[in-house]
Order: sequence, then structure tokens, then C-alpha cells
Amino acid sequence: MFRAVVVGEKHLILGFRALGFEIVPLEDSSKLMQELIGLSTNAEIGLVFVTESLAIKNPKAIEEFRQRCHTVLTVIPTHEGSKHISFQEIRQSVENSLGVDILGKVKK
Repeated sequence: MFRAVVVGEKHLILGFRALGFEIVPLEDSSKLMQELIGLSTNAEIGLVFVTESLAIKNPKAIEEFRQRCHTVLTVIPTHEGSKHISFQEIRQSVENSLGVDILGKVKK
């Protein structure tokens, strides 16, 4: 069975443990790359969530993880509200696949 992991600020991700997720608490985005590289080498991990607040500060870590492995990584919003990073990523993937932006722009 694959495992699911949530990476982010401890106070934001602690609740995921109750849902069966493993948590990787990080308070500093500079350590995100190191943690994601470690997760990318683990074949048992099938899903990784990263808080949007960390992903915004270190987008290269997200890109590096995606290049290293095929594990699904999704950026999740925090209680502070979404910056629409996940939507932009999905929109870009759909556009790359279909050649057309069928999802449109984010309405603010």
C-alpha cells in the first residue's frame, strides 16, 4: 500500500495525521528541497501534499521533486486562503496536454 505524506508548517498540517497521513513538519522553506529529495527516493510514497506557503517560497524544490520521480505532488492552500498555485499548475498541465487553455484564468 502506498503512503501519503504532508509537508508543511507543523501547526498547519497536524490535523492530517488524524486522517492517516504521515506528516513532515518544516518551519523553514530552505529545508524543503532536502526533505523532498528524501521523499523522492522512497518508492512506498504515492502522494505528497505541500503547503502553499512553503511552495511559494521554494518553487525550485517542487520542480526538482517532479523531475526526480513520478509521485504525485499537490500544493494545498492554508487557512490564510489560496494563492491559486494549485489551480495554475493544473491549468498549465491541461494546456500542455490539450494545447488549449480550457480552464480559463483565475477570477479574483
